[in-house]
Amino acid sequence: MKKVIAFDLDGTLAPSKSPLPGQMGVLLGQLLERYQVCVISGGRIEQFHKQLLTGLQATPEELAKLHLMPTCGTRYFEYVAATDDWNLVYAEDFNEQEKQKIIDALNKGFDDLGYREEKVYGETIEDRGSQVTFSALGQDIVDELGEEGLRLKHDWDPDSVKKNKLRDYIAPLIPEFEVHVGGVTSIDVTKKGIDKAYGMKKLTELLGVTPEEILFVGDRLEEGGNDYPVKAAGIDTIAVKGWQETALVVQTLVYAA
Repeated sequence: MKKVIAFDLDGTLAPSKSPLPGQMGVLLGQLLERYQVCVISGGRIEQFHKQLLTGLQATPEELAKLHLMPTCGTRYFEYVAATDDWNLVYAEDFNEQEKQKIIDALNKGFDDLGYREEKVYGETIEDRGSQVTFSALGQDIVDELGEEGLRLKHDWDPDSVKKNKLRDYIAPLIPEFEVHVGGVTSIDVTKKGIDKAYGMKKLTELLGVTPEEILFVGDRLEEGGNDYPVKAAGIDTIAVKGWQETALVVQTLVYAA
């Protein structure tokens, strides 16, 4: 019997860097009445507030069953009703020397392979504390261009060839760290051994559940995708293509409970 439903964020609960659709906000509230819910993503906690929490229809009692894991599970936040805020429980942060080495390797990879874009929107490198991310088109492209930004992101590397080459080129430069294909246009770097499977393992410890009691829903569960480590770890998964398919999954879970 499943006790925890875990989700990727971008491409699963919402379009990339975009707010939670209204229907999904209602459905997740209904799901929280019946299950513990976890959302894990490469983004920072600020992105969770912007994309997820502002559109979520949930009571404080339901929010207490929501578990937020930004930066691929290198951070974990729980809701505290007394302060109506989110408390940081743990963080696997880099030191400054580690950050600089990672930034240098990311820059070298994009330059040596010729993948640096002349036109970008916002910063390309983002220090997320426990993760460093290079976004090829800039962090703010969707905020600035809306639907056109989403189209440009998906057109940049639709078959993931660029991202896979970048990962394979950068990883030997910084072997003491984990280099992941991130979102649609990004490469993520975390401490060694940390990916979304690590986040799920931490979740089992925090909630006192077994891997068999977790169901994970994500849009990049194919080998090489940033959700794949969860599948490889033996956790039951459902692959989706967009939030609309996720909505159907959530409806099924709500009505079956």
